[in-house]
Amino acid sequence: MPRSTVARIDLAALRRNFQTACNRAGKARVMAVVKADGYGHGIGPVVSALDSLAPKFAVACLEEARAIRAASLVQPVVLLQGVHSGADIDECARNEFEPVFHCPQQLEWLERSDARPVFWLKVNSGMNRLGFHPDDLAGVVNRVLAMGEDQRLLGFVTHFACADDPDSPMTAEQTSVFEQATASFPERMKSVGNSAAHFVPGQPLFDWSRPGIMLYGGSPVIGKTGPELGLEPVMSLEAPLISTRMVPAGESVGYGAGWVADRDIRMGMVAIGYGDGYPRHAGTNTPAAINGQRIRLIGRVSMDMLAVDLTGAPEAKEGDSVELWGRTVSVDEVAACAGTISYELLTGITARVPRHYG
Repeated sequence: MPRSTVARIDLAALRRNFQTACNRAGKARVMAVVKADGYGHGIGPVVSALDSLAPKFAVACLEEARAIRAASLVQPVVLLQGVHSGADIDECARNEFEPVFHCPQQLEWLERSDARPVFWLKVNSGMNRLGFHPDDLAGVVNRVLAMGEDQRLLGFVTHFACADDPDSPMTAEQTSVFEQATASFPERMKSVGNSAAHFVPGQPLFDWSRPGIMLYGGSPVIGKTGPELGLEPVMSLEAPLISTRMVPAGESVGYGAGWVADRDIRMGMVAIGYGDGYPRHAGTNTPAAINGQRIRLIGRVSMDMLAVDLTGAPEAKEGDSVELWGRTVSVDEVAACAGTISYELLTGITARVPRHYG
């Protein structure tokens, strides 16, 4: 019999989070970002659950777009990294994939191709990863129009660097740069809004917003958890309690003997570890829960197991299910204890952990 370590995926919560994104997007339409295997939730079930709600999906790359078509969905799919070879352009045209072109080489591939996909242009408004410089955008558009692509240029995209920080002025600065760069092309659509931008007061989201982490219940805002923002957890990571014992005061638990009991304590071992994608750096005092009662981790996380202090759950017994994150313990809390973000935790759960959908 296999162990009962599992990631339970609440697809109804996913749909409700999508509706929350729509409500916060105002007049903008909402494309669901489902890259990285639906942020670790499984791209096929995720897009199928959103089929009746999402008019468009967004992914990082071509292979993720193919997975959406493999799920028999027909919505347009935006490729946020564009294409990685000239041959990809033909596939985009055949399958209604919308590449985001961000560099001259991609435009050269488009010029040499007989295929004519619809596409977006990325503007580097200050994040300095990808995109055309604002001063170069008019020349880029003229180059595109010279190819006879007037009807296929959908519009412009940019990405915010600091929208997760409510105190940063950079989002407003980037918005201003983007608006000025695209002002000569009012007939083209615009897309700027990542998840965090949905929570920036007064932030324009233009024609299309692009929520990602908020769809899965993780927080895109520094200092806030998903539930504090009105989002529901979609993944509940659970594993069985496989043993319990008393640890006398003065004895240690786990590798390195780094945690030593300061009193007699009832300890439990849980069948999950960094081999399953649980963060190794989530050390002592990282929260977990059992039977709805909050408990804490003690000592180092191992590859296949971790230890918990059962003081907060005195009735816990072997075989009970431990929630590592979910409705009692936010994934954002665990991420903070591990020195990372919920994005990394959700996308890092390995194939060893089965996903159960409900």
